[in-house]
Amino acid sequence: MSASPDTAAAAGADSGSAPPAPKEPAERGQKLPLAALLALATAVFITSLTETLPAGLLPEMSHDLQASESATGQTVTIYAIGTALTAIPLTAATAGWRRKRLLLTAVAGFAAANTVTAVSSVYGLTMAARFVAGVAAGLAWALLAGYARRMAPPALQGRAIAIAMAGIPVALSLGVPAGTFLGKSLGWRAAFLAMTALTAVLLVWIVAAVPDYPGQRRGERPRMLRALGVPGVRPVLFVTLVFVLAHTVLYAYIASFLDGLGMGDRTDLVLLAFGVTSLAGIWIVGARIQHRLRSLTVASTLLVAAAAALLTVLSDGGPLVYLAAAVWGLGWGGLPTLLQTAVGDAGGDQADAAQAMLVTLWNVAMAGGGVLGGVLLDTSGSGSFPWTVLLLLLPVLAVVLGARAHGFPSRRPGV
Repeated sequence: MSASPDTAAAAGADSGSAPPAPKEPAERGQKLPLAALLALATAVFITSLTETLPAGLLPEMSHDLQASESATGQTVTIYAIGTALTAIPLTAATAGWRRKRLLLTAVAGFAAANTVTAVSSVYGLTMAARFVAGVAAGLAWALLAGYARRMAPPALQGRAIAIAMAGIPVALSLGVPAGTFLGKSLGWRAAFLAMTALTAVLLVWIVAAVPDYPGQRRGERPRMLRALGVPGVRPVLFVTLVFVLAHTVLYAYIASFLDGLGMGDRTDLVLLAFGVTSLAGIWIVGARIQHRLRSLTVASTLLVAAAAALLTVLSDGGPLVYLAAAVWGLGWGGLPTLLQTAVGDAGGDQADAAQAMLVTLWNVAMAGGGVLGGVLLDTSGSGSFPWTVLLLLLPVLAVVLGARAHGFPSRRPGV
């Protein structure tokens, strides 16, 4: 999504196609496989938290690794680069793998990378471990949303994706603040070791609860470039790239930004405010996305812009910082689900390829945000971050509003 994501399903076999219209009343009694979906949500949680955890621990990591905060911030960048460089080729190379085998491989990659990060005292080794974590994320993000859709009946597939993607706001609302608190109390290495322990539990959970599916046959595998010609795909990919770039510029350096406001010791609480409302955001999106995808995307853009505008006028800390973080989280929380659903709808029979491209661009934006944020921190100071967010969100809003026919239509296909 970081995302970020917070991304989806090129390797999800037949899962990328737009689901058929719900069957009325026959499917009302069908249920979701919650144990399996919660395992996927935990995998999303680990993926998101591994990516963003350094944001709350930059000063401590910087001190131990004997690197500047802007250089340490590149631990987020190199993770995103690992995902961006490998998501499409690894998705293509592993398209024929059994899905459960691929998921277990990706999760095991996180366990190894976080363990090395926790014990390393060498900046270069830490960066290498973060790159490996990004590669594991490329596999995971290209699989998880499609896996969730595949486990659910057609009428409940959107809700299944929302449950799986809930791992993103949970990571931001609970994981990053808890990791930041743990890092400040016991040292930042303890936070990464805790991630390894959670990943080990998840491996057992996946083996026990998540069903297996075959990979794609050779003739079914996605063709990436063809997806760019499908109406609606390009607007969604543009919004993904620029929106995630804007978010990452501020989020990756939130500890440094708050330090400039005299709130360096309140990073965990500010992130908690951000994350709690992110949970509310994904709940709202999960409940309304079936009929309100366009209006929800516009609202998300305006909320994050409003939060940035509020931060531009603050010269010191106080309650308004928590308010801005809460508004920011409310706008950001449901965005991964909105963009994944939008690109899946727009892609049609090329949805798998479109999802893989979204994963790649999401992480290109994460990497770009880390680099741009570091440059701004060194040249203009942390006060330039919210202004940058505002400037980047202007074309995002214009594209969302303009993509009324394809990309962000008023009425979703099949609804």
